[in-house]
Amino acid sequence: MYAYSFKIALRYFFSKSSQTVINRINSFALFMVIIATASLFIVLSAFGGLKDFGLSFSESFDPDYEIKPQQGKYFIVSDSLLSQINRLPGVEAVAPQLEEKVFLSYDEKNQVAYLKAIDPNYTKVVPVNNLITLGDWLSFNGADVVLGFGVAGNLGVGVYDYTTFLKLTVPKKKKQTLLDQNPFTQTSALVVGLYQINEDLDKKYLFSRLELGQNLLGLTSNQYSSVVVKASNTLSQEAFSHELKPLFNFPVNVVSRAQQNAALYKMLNVEHIAIYFVFTLVMLIALFNVVGALIMMILDKQDQMMILRSLGATPSGIHQIFFILGLLICSIGGVLGLLLGSALVLIQSYFPFIYVPGTRLSYPVVYDINNLFIVSATLLTLGVLSTAWATRGLGKKIKNYTV
Repeated sequence: MYAYSFKIALRYFFSKSSQTVINRINSFALFMVIIATASLFIVLSAFGGLKDFGLSFSESFDPDYEIKPQQGKYFIVSDSLLSQINRLPGVEAVAPQLEEKVFLSYDEKNQVAYLKAIDPNYTKVVPVNNLITLGDWLSFNGADVVLGFGVAGNLGVGVYDYTTFLKLTVPKKKKQTLLDQNPFTQTSALVVGLYQINEDLDKKYLFSRLELGQNLLGLTSNQYSSVVVKASNTLSQEAFSHELKPLFNFPVNVVSRAQQNAALYKMLNVEHIAIYFVFTLVMLIALFNVVGALIMMILDKQDQMMILRSLGATPSGIHQIFFILGLLICSIGGVLGLLLGSALVLIQSYFPFIYVPGTRLSYPVVYDINNLFIVSATLLTLGVLSTAWATRGLGKKIKNYTV
């Protein structure tokens, strides 16, 4: 019924007005839509790259899933139970671990850190041995430990320093008798290697063999604080929990990698939403140019609207002409903006031209199809609202024109 409205709107979009100022306003409105759309897409892609880059550090350090007791700090897991977990569908590797806060002292320097006491299978779940930048990984034979660069820097620890050993101290768990007044348990260890991931993790953890941690904490050979699991990408947390919990005779929790870093993921999600709304506001400001262009076009085409009325066009049909014209400006500008943004993101991905200041590290970006849908939906929603606002009341005004 309104096929002529689309044809006339298309003609208005591609034809030039007799007034130069109208042409410039229209061109500027289209240009601003292109830039705003490209900017939103580029910023979302850049933040996605930064998010993946930041999470890559935690992903190289944290397991896919971690099994913890619902009550208490430690639980007993037999070797047969570990084998049963390892045989579950989608499970690729399993390893027990102990994690406890310890007091470190070295050559009159002190620091609190977290001890991760692990067995040799741990590196099949989390290949932390690949992060060693100085020295060697654990031998799993003696009292050797691996520190983060931050811990080593604070204590002034060197690798393979046999003159002074690192001392690990924890409070005793059991009540003290009158004959044993020392409330702490202490052991000495040799630093054999240093790992480097990021500033926070480097200052927080040290690794030792499992037996050293169990002896220091006074635990039995099958007593752990958690069991870490490497899983295939197809194994969901719900499916894993469903298969796992019947194996235990006491309640346990299955913690995913995202839940292990809940604060980090929450912060990144909040930042992502904040950036989206900031650049959505930029897009909204750019669409005010579309509103101005439509108002100027309506004023410029008043004589032609009277002719259309004389030819039998209805007020709603004429109103639809300018509504479609606004949508054409938004949609064509949006397509061009997405093409421009996509080209820049892909060029940065394969032929980087922007680098992190002070480094030769290319600025990370991620070309995500979801960002295309987000930007398109945002532009379409705001475009419809702004166009409807610019053409409001136009049908009533046209009714007053003399036919």
